[in-house]
Amino acid sequence: MQRNLWTHDELVLALALYFQLPFGRLNRNTPEVRELGRLLGRGENSAALRLVNFAACDPYILATGRHGMASGAKTCMPVWEEYANNKERLFKEAAEIRARLQQQSIEQSLGITTTDLEGNTREAVVRQRINQNVFRTMILNNYNEQCAITGINDSRLLVASHIIPWAERKDTRLNPENGICLSSLYDRAFDQGLITIRPDDYTVMVSPSLRDTLTQATYAEHFGKIANRKIILPEEHQPNGTFLQYHAENIYIR
Repeated sequence: MQRNLWTHDELVLALALYFQLPFGRLNRNTPEVRELGRLLGRGENSAALRLVNFAACDPYILATGRHGMASGAKTCMPVWEEYANNKERLFKEAAEIRARLQQQSIEQSLGITTTDLEGNTREAVVRQRINQNVFRTMILNNYNEQCAITGINDSRLLVASHIIPWAERKDTRLNPENGICLSSLYDRAFDQGLITIRPDDYTVMVSPSLRDTLTQATYAEHFGKIANRKIILPEEHQPNGTFLQYHAENIYIR
């Protein structure tokens, strides 16, 4: 019996997930892929196949000499063209579709507990939560859920750090090349400009100001040992050199 054709909403959910996974995890064994298959009632194989169809539409993947499953790309291409250059809209609509399928409000689906939000305030809170959740998932998946400096691999201790801060540029907020997975200590240090990462060789620079505020032992244990260490690079979308240069020039404390 032939399965029903994928609807536009189902393709939107698949594309949203596609952008949150590295190429090597577009398969049935990935928990997020299995969850998508269950949500749509289509199974993990069908969900995985649709993701690799989207890979066949992706210029980034094609430019690396890789390819997805071209046989289904014709079905996916219109949705790719509709959303690939407007990911914020894509992720918002995907979150709304997911909430409907789960028979929840968008706030319930996102874990927003405040109930007195209205109008523009509600829209801003919902949109920000969606974007932050997506960015975290994207970056942690891309770095295989490990800190780029220490290798710590407990997701409860990890943060998706923005290189160019969230508030400073809207167009980089959901760019995977603007994110680095760091443990909480180094995320805070990076955010405060106490460490940065050189754009030419991806090694860590530690601000000299830390020597003035930390004891010698503390400095040596937490910062001296990471100075000039090359970070663990992600599976896809290495940190953008222009973004790192901005951080070094505008946020890092020399």
